[in-house]
Amino acid sequence: MKKIEIYTTPTCPYCMAAKRLLAKKGAAYTEIDVSRDPALRAAMTTRAKGRRSVPQIFIAGSHVGGSDDLHDLDAEGRLDKMLAG
Repeated sequence: MKKIEIYTTPTCPYCMAAKRLLAKKGAAYTEIDVSRDPALRAAMTTRAKGRRSVPQIFIAGSHVGGSDDLHDLDAEGRLDKMLAG
C-alpha cells in the first residue's frame, strides 16, 4: 500500500467516515490532528492548495481531497488502484 496521510480533528464526522473507508480497505494511514496546532493546520492548507476543511487526504504525496472525494473515488472504482502499492 502507498503512504496515506489524513489531516483530521477529533470530532469531525467526515474525518471518521474517511478513516472508516480506509480501514475497510485495509489501508494503513498516518493521522495528523490539526485541532490544536495552528502550524500543522497551516501546513495542511498549503499542501491542500488553500483548502482549510478537514479531512484533507494525501495518497503517495498527491492530494486526493476530502471525505466526499475519497468516497467518490471508491464509487468510481479508482480508489483501490490508487491504494495499490
